[in-house]
Amino acid sequence: MSIVFSSLNHVQRVPLAAEIHSRPFLKLDAPTLLTHFAIMGEQEQQELLAELCGHFGVAAPAAGGKYFTHDFGRFRLKWELHTEFATFTFAETVASMPLPEEAFSNMPSRHLPEQWLLKLQGRVLVAAHVLLGRPGGMQHAFAESLQRLFQGAPLAGSQVMNGGEMWTDFAIHADGFSRFVICDAGMHEQQSGRLVQRVLEIETYRMMALLGLPVAQDATPELNEVEGELATLAGALVEADGKVDDGSTEQDLLDRITHLAARIEKVSADTSYRFAASKAYFGLVNARIDELRELRIEGTPTVEEFMERRLAPAMKTCEAVAARQQALAGRIANSNDLLRTRVGIVQEAQNRKILQSMNARAAQQLRLQQAVEGLSVAAISYYVVGLIGYSAKGAKVLGVGVNPELLMGVMVPVVALGMWFGLRCMHKRLHHA
Repeated sequence: MSIVFSSLNHVQRVPLAAEIHSRPFLKLDAPTLLTHFAIMGEQEQQELLAELCGHFGVAAPAAGGKYFTHDFGRFRLKWELHTEFATFTFAETVASMPLPEEAFSNMPSRHLPEQWLLKLQGRVLVAAHVLLGRPGGMQHAFAESLQRLFQGAPLAGSQVMNGGEMWTDFAIHADGFSRFVICDAGMHEQQSGRLVQRVLEIETYRMMALLGLPVAQDATPELNEVEGELATLAGALVEADGKVDDGSTEQDLLDRITHLAARIEKVSADTSYRFAASKAYFGLVNARIDELRELRIEGTPTVEEFMERRLAPAMKTCEAVAARQQALAGRIANSNDLLRTRVGIVQEAQNRKILQSMNARAAQQLRLQQAVEGLSVAAISYYVVGLIGYSAKGAKVLGVGVNPELLMGVMVPVVALGMWFGLRCMHKRLHHA
């Protein structure tokens, strides 16, 4: 019997195995010009891709896809959908090696329809041009053009991946694009594509990581206010220590600190995702930089050094604000617990006073009850002795030799003791019950 092994697969085996191959590198040969966009938002990304494909008469991919690549003739497109953004990378291979100044005036973005570009209004987080070139015999002219291109800007550059050089200033130029120059000085097949993708990922993830910085800056004034009010509440708590009142002071402080806890919780809810995302993107930036395997070019900082001086402080700010939020939340929780303990103590003292008052009233009621019981013994004894007297008078009339007055006198202590003893027995039974 022949077994069809594909029928034995777990339902997720094929998609999980395909995930590692879902985002291949572009195959690039120098000289190539590239334009790269990172567009924010998860909505309408498929529509943007479909509209671009429709403009050039190309069939759009099926809905739900996260990766698409196609040769449009004048350029090739690589589209990727990520969690918070989508990237459009346009690559155009040119016949002859241009100088950097010329290259950045003739990038693939010139082929894109204006109406489509207008739909990106307010959503483009990254817009970058890349020149992948092989200077060859024009190295001197290439170096001079490169120097003029980045003149006056703090430049980062290094030898990368044992066969390439990369130059950039990580700045947005007058045309709205950042610029990267990559020189192929003997890279192996497919290295160019991997290098370009890593460089573009560094730029994209760098900007995504920096999204946490304005969030941290906006949260800082609110944290300052919360911290100041918490200090004021702590002082009020110390002043109230040892004072005896009805608990209104502690209750007021508890209400105020509960409000503070709500405020810090709101700040954390508004910022926690962005800070976590920035931390993850920063880790990706560092991972991509490590993959470059940089070697220093004398007199020029490497990309790693550039990021350490420019990006790392911003990430430290986000981490500091996140840690400050957590510390404030912990301090508020501690103060809240302390106040609740004090309120509980005050309530216990009030309950103790109420119980003491109830005990006093119960004692008074017991004394009244005992007094009433004594009167009850006397009253019941009076009526019982009276009944005995009537009975004795009736017997005397019938001829029985009984002295009613003497009998009543003798029965008074007997009846009274009997009634008292009967009440005592009844109390004992009720007590045991």
